[in-house]
Formats: sequence, structure tokens, C-alpha cells
Amino acid sequence: MIRIASFFGIFTAAVLVAYFMYFREPYDLPVYEPADLNPALVDPEALKQESHRILDFELVNQEGDTVRRADVKGQILVVDFFFTRCATICPKMTANLKLIHDRLDPSWPVQIMSHSVTPQADSVSVLHAYAMKQAANPDFWWFLTGTKMDIYQLARRSYFSCLDEGDGGFQDFVHTENIVLVDDQGRLRGFYDGTNSKAMSQMFSDLSFLVQQRREKN
Repeated sequence: MIRIASFFGIFTAAVLVAYFMYFREPYDLPVYEPADLNPALVDPEALKQESHRILDFELVNQEGDTVRRADVKGQILVVDFFFTRCATICPKMTANLKLIHDRLDPSWPVQIMSHSVTPQADSVSVLHAYAMKQAANPDFWWFLTGTKMDIYQLARRSYFSCLDEGDGGFQDFVHTENIVLVDDQGRLRGFYDGTNSKAMSQMFSDLSFLVQQRREKN
């Protein structure tokens, strides 16, 4: 009887393995187009696009280096918007990104890009001190500043990470918990609550999937 029970146990396990290998839907991530998102997040002009890619940019990182879209070509991006004086959601978001940062393999083609939404206050020296406090490796985590108009346009028209309101002027203010995952082709692949540990764990799984997918393509 024991042998029969063992046989049926092995048989059942084999059937389950076969099911998951041959009948399970293959894992993949959606490609988000503007029309797929909450209209409140999307600039009306973006709805005319057939295939969205993130916009070109020219910003300055915590090392004082000017960085552009071309500098991250072929890389997978993890994008957020924060400010160094924030005492509410930003510390939690940064702490969760630090956990992601610490788990990154240096060989992975990944760049974390944290954009300051108060660039008038977050100078290069301020961002450098903030990055040092996080023990952030500038090779794969940038804290970015630039003109307020440019950064706010990126938030609203490139990454769709906040409500499409405001003009980037003096009274305009972006404050969002959204963290955006961008693939190596500049396509939007995921949106995550940066204050939520479970959401960030999922983000890391999705990020790892994109890294593996990129390796298989190359």
C-alpha cells in the first residue's frame, strides 16, 4: 500500500508540473499606452500617440553630470518624484528604493532615477548630500534636478505619474507616491505605490523579469 501511495504521489506531482509547464499562461508584463491609464493622469495630446515612449530629457544628477535620454538607452528605468525636505511619503519611498538599490546586481542594465520636484531648493550639492546619506551608488541611482518646467512635464507627459494639472509654474506642485517601471525600449511597464512594501516587492519581481527578458533577447 505504501508503494502504491508513493506511486500516486509521484504521479500527481508529475501531472502538476506538466500542467504548470505546458498549460499555464506565460508570465509577461503589460505595455501601458496613454489610453490604458486613468484619463486624469494623461495629457490630452498623449492620447493621440499610437506607441508611447518616454520623452527626451536633459537633467543634472547628484554628481553634477548632465544626463540625457541617450545616456540610459537600452537600460531599464525605475522612476520616482520626490524632494529632500519631504517629511511624509518621500522618506518611505526612498527607503523602499534603497532596498531595491541594495538588491541590484551591478551587471544589471538598471538605472533608478529620482527627480526632485523642488529643484529650486534641491541643488546638486543638496542632492549629493542626500544621496550620500542613502549610500546610493551613482552608477545606478541618480538624484536629478533641472528646471521645474522640464521635470513637471516629464512627470505628466512622459511617465504619467501624477494628475495632469498645473503648468509647472511657481504655485504648481507635484507630490506622488507612484513609482514607474520603464523597459529598455522606453515603454511604460508598471506603476507601483512606492510607500507600500508589498507593491515594491512586486516591482522588484517585475524588474527582474525585464532584466531576464532583455538577456534572452540579446
